[in-house]
Amino acid sequence: MAAPFTAEIAASAARLVVAEGMEYGAAKRKAARALGQVRPAELPSNEAVEDEVRAHLTLFCADTQPAELRALRELALGWMERLAEFRPHVAGAVWRGTATRLSAIQLELYCDDAKSAEIALINRGISYDSASRPDGRGGEATVLIVTVRSQALNDHVTLHLTVLDHDALRGALKPDAQGRSWRGDADALRRLLAAEEPT
Repeated sequence: MAAPFTAEIAASAARLVVAEGMEYGAAKRKAARALGQVRPAELPSNEAVEDEVRAHLTLFCADTQPAELRALRELALGWMERLAEFRPHVAGAVWRGTATRLSAIQLELYCDDAKSAEIALINRGISYDSASRPDGRGGEATVLIVTVRSQALNDHVTLHLTVLDHDALRGALKPDAQGRSWRGDADALRRLLAAEEPT
């Protein structure tokens, strides 16, 4: 049986994701704190939060979100083409279709050499900050953070380049419980953009 606060946390977290551009994990924790002491078992899954995000976007952002999503997907594709040597895959809200102008673009780079992506940015004169996140395999992955301008949005967008081992790519392509993919390569993103073009 679902924990009593789980649905309420999911709805509250979804509002934070849309209004503040928060990542799901941080939004769930902030929503849980606002509702009082909540055990980790009561936190909703990312899929549950995503469902609430979709509902929120449909109700409140239907007139703006599709164009913002397209602008972010086109920007992501341009960077994937620039970084093609690192087998880039787009993930997160931009891939899953829930991104707004506040969302960061999440690109995962599958590299034979963990330092090669950083060297490529340096050689191209691209400024970046560095952070880390769990890599899903018990270790830490480097995240290269680049701020880029979107002409379509007339605003700056944050680009997160997560550097992962090439061998992690096979497991990364497993679908979610509903059969939807968590990430896609440049060809998959091109197909999404083509399918969304006005007729």
